[in-house]
Amino acid sequence: MPRHHQKKSSVPGGGSQRQLRVGEQVRHAMADILAQGNVHDADLEGHIITVPEVRMSPDLKLATVYVMPLGGRDTDIVIAALERNKKFLRGEVARRVNLKFAPDIRFRVDERFDEAERIEKLLRTPAVQKDLEQDSKQDLEQDPETDREEER
Repeated sequence: MPRHHQKKSSVPGGGSQRQLRVGEQVRHAMADILAQGNVHDADLEGHIITVPEVRMSPDLKLATVYVMPLGGRDTDIVIAALERNKKFLRGEVARRVNLKFAPDIRFRVDERFDEAERIEKLLRTPAVQKDLEQDSKQDLEQDPETDREEER
């Protein structure tokens, strides 16, 4: 079958296997650069920045770097500082990751932590706790149909 007629297999997490692999390499490089303090910017010096994910475009020419300052504070200041130092960071990533083209970099705040906290708060609300208790009581009560199936 000609190559252009084949279906592309989608990998969980978005992107091809190659995109995921290169994204992980760029993530490691970016995390090392930020951890070593190679970026000399007054706004970044007081922050510890985590890089939980990097998503690559299909042509590997654009890297979206998701970052989160420790404690989740001053995110706007950190993103602005990273944007100011984008050219330096791109050069450092190009030196550390062997690619034909150095990917253009854009920075985004990783909001998964906020979303997880919001869901956790929802699960702790009295209405949800009441529903969970009712579900567990129903699970404990045995269904007569299920008992007959087990006897066979």
